[in-house]
Amino acid sequence: MNIAAWIDDINKITLEGMKDYDLISPSLSIFISNQFMPIKDVVKVGEDQLFVYLVDNISLIQEAFVAIQNKKYPIFPRNIVRTTWFENKYTASETTLGPLYKKDGTAFTLWAPTASNIEIIMEGERRLMRRNDKGVWDIWLPGDLHGNIYQFAVTIAGKERIINDPYARGLTANSNASVVVDMAKTDPVHFREITYPKITKDKAIIYEVHVRDLSMCSESGIKNKGKFLSFTERHSRNAEGYSTGLAYLKELGITHLQLLPIMDFARVDETEPEKDYNWGYDPLFYFVPEGSYASNLSNPITRIIECKQMIQSIHEAGMSVIIDVVFNHVFQYENSTFEKLVPEYYFRFHENGSVSNGSGTGNDLATERKMARKFILDVVDFWLKEYLVDGFRFDLMGLVDLETMKQIQSRCSQENRPILLLGEGWELDTALDKSQLSTLKKADQLPEVSYFNDHFRDQIKGNTFYSTSTGYVNGEGRNESFLPALITASCDHRFHTPMFSCPLQSVNYVECHDNHTLLDKLQLSNPTISEEDRRKMHQLATGLVLLSQGVPFLHAGQEFFRSKNGDENSYLSGDKVNQMEWRKRGREDENIQWIRKLIQLRKQHDHFRLQTAKEIKERVHFIQVPVPLVGYLLLGEKKDFVIVINPTNIKHQITMPSHGRWTKWISNLRDSKSPISCLLQQTAELDAYELAIFLKYR
Repeated sequence: MNIAAWIDDINKITLEGMKDYDLISPSLSIFISNQFMPIKDVVKVGEDQLFVYLVDNISLIQEAFVAIQNKKYPIFPRNIVRTTWFENKYTASETTLGPLYKKDGTAFTLWAPTASNIEIIMEGERRLMRRNDKGVWDIWLPGDLHGNIYQFAVTIAGKERIINDPYARGLTANSNASVVVDMAKTDPVHFREITYPKITKDKAIIYEVHVRDLSMCSESGIKNKGKFLSFTERHSRNAEGYSTGLAYLKELGITHLQLLPIMDFARVDETEPEKDYNWGYDPLFYFVPEGSYASNLSNPITRIIECKQMIQSIHEAGMSVIIDVVFNHVFQYENSTFEKLVPEYYFRFHENGSVSNGSGTGNDLATERKMARKFILDVVDFWLKEYLVDGFRFDLMGLVDLETMKQIQSRCSQENRPILLLGEGWELDTALDKSQLSTLKKADQLPEVSYFNDHFRDQIKGNTFYSTSTGYVNGEGRNESFLPALITASCDHRFHTPMFSCPLQSVNYVECHDNHTLLDKLQLSNPTISEEDRRKMHQLATGLVLLSQGVPFLHAGQEFFRSKNGDENSYLSGDKVNQMEWRKRGREDENIQWIRKLIQLRKQHDHFRLQTAKEIKERVHFIQVPVPLVGYLLLGEKKDFVIVINPTNIKHQITMPSHGRWTKWISNLRDSKSPISCLLQQTAELDAYELAIFLKYR
């Protein structure tokens, strides 16, 4: 018989391959360390499976076998790793895991409760590791091991697997092996001494960019194309002399640069990165920067140093760094270090035994399990302390359990600089109960976490997942009734049911790396209008992002009408589709300058960045304008603003909310380096597809 035996609970053994077994047969016996274990009950399930229930509980660290007809079959741990008993007995939350480097020696610590043997492999030599309490294994190796390559030989269920350290600080090319790193040697000069504006969330203007996209264009003027070092070239110009890269971003005025995943990921051959492309949402190792962004793979330390140089350069340019993190799934879970180290512990499973796949990538990380949560918190702590990042964007945050996000929120609040937290709060079909997930409905329990406001996105430009759907700016004012709620950060009881209690929880956006760019969406939804009108619609949408309460979010190149040629999901589409087209930089400079004015306006006047729902109720008031135009008044101590948006293709006359000297300060339709006009009368005219900002001093 080909029999497999598994420990699935503290007193339950599952036997598979038992098709011919007779339930009354007296030949079945269970032994642990050669000691007979009394059987309480045997239940046949299906044609070839038995559940064997024992009188006493099982020990995982002792050899176990089942004897049937004078033959022995080993029993190995399986589903027991997902029981409360296992969590209580083996959780090692207080243990420092990973390599702990010192000049005279390095300690290696690994958590693997179901392993029967672990050896560390270094310099071709194997050394046996010691098993301690709670399934923790460790070993100390003498000498200065900085740069040494190592792996673990882990025996589980009778099979030896060669795996990397999930806590490794360094890796060889393509994640082939772990590397010991003296992290103190990786800091650029003055890395920890840089002074830069510590921007709080109310003042944040987020700009999302992919490391490679920023520089790959042949006209970027950047030498280190596709590399971390591209961000260190602070004076790059295109052929026409216009700024590009980091110099351009500094001129634009954004406060936070949000980088698509920069932790080690799959699908790109790091030795020949030009052959592949990936956004980075296929995570492999979380403590190590991605190797394809490094200038030299022969030295494993290079990627670490250059990642820090990138962050330092961004800080020196006066911007903060948010990194995109993927804690909801891993690339190919069955081949992941997690699954090889503690099989079936780190992932969610449905009751029928199938792998949970709410992420749509084949697996969901079981963030609610205590050692998975510990790992995530350790990653967050490491990037805060070692790489000095200023925030985290959580991919598919709705799949991360609520308690883990609360602990992340608590950890980040301990820093002496503002740490921005934002994520996607979608409800997805995962094996964990929805009441335990960090979805949008749980926003009140995560006050320091901001959520991407998909309602804002879809009401402004039309449903993202239906290319021909239209919204306010491209549907002649469609969804006009929702605009007051969106402009007030979906937190004001005067306008629909609030999504948030605090305006700073609303991340307002109309374009990001996912789905069509705004320009491509407008081309698909409005194919018959002129290009000029389409660009005006684009301006209205981006203007609403920057002028609404909440946290504004721009996608790289949005300000110069970025297109991906209609590619809705360009995560593997290559540089031709994804690169920022710096040749458009000069051609669209007028629109870029308009966006710069809106950014400066937001920075200079707190009218546009109120911090509480109470302030919004007191200072934001919507005025009577012809439907479907939307106009609102922002009150201040010394000056008031009126913003009016005309989403139609005809002119409209509006009445200002009060008498006085109103100045049309900024408009998307004309150069506004100086005030456009002064109104001594109470009426004004808005052209087709115009967004105008009026100012009056008290």
